[in-house]
Amino acid sequence: MLKPNEIILFPLNLVLNPGGRQSLRIFEPRYTDMVRECTRHSRPFGICATLEGDDGKLAVCATGTQARIVDFYTLPDGLLGIEVEGELRFHVEAVNARDNGLSIASFNLLEVELDHPVPPEYSLLAELVAGYFNATKQTQKLNPQLLDSASWISYRLAEVLPLELIERQRLLEMPTPNMRLQQLLEWLPRFRSDEEDDDDPAGFVPA
Repeated sequence: MLKPNEIILFPLNLVLNPGGRQSLRIFEPRYTDMVRECTRHSRPFGICATLEGDDGKLAVCATGTQARIVDFYTLPDGLLGIEVEGELRFHVEAVNARDNGLSIASFNLLEVELDHPVPPEYSLLAELVAGYFNATKQTQKLNPQLLDSASWISYRLAEVLPLELIERQRLLEMPTPNMRLQQLLEWLPRFRSDEEDDDDPAGFVPA
């Protein structure tokens, strides 16, 4: 049984942001056990990105995001599929392994960042996120009020821009939405198409 300050870790080649959704394919027995335990006790598990270090070996990042299971389904190959939603960010303090191979981490939750309206200097970023949802026909998922949330805009843009994994992790670790928005604004010219058109006036190239 997990203690209140413990969480099962699921290291993956991705970054889950607070409020983000991610579909996962479960095929290892230990992670089937994880899904069963988290469902039974209504607890999230922790997703931490795995990055290649200077020595070429993979290392699990200490900062991750709680993942709450929101849906189950059977994949065409018969394996279990789940959809999770990102909740709070956390920092791993220590890790121990169970006999079934699951990693159990003691952790501290990171302080919830103070949200605020998108500052005028970052209004283009909010327009890009709205344009992405329109272009991908996901407007039914878009609450118009969220377009003025600096935190929500910064996390969603971090998800849809074609960033390197280490860049996504860097954004996740930033303590304020304005720091995230500023970094995204500085990176934005990398993702502008050579020729802008009426369908994509910002030249935005989604991931």
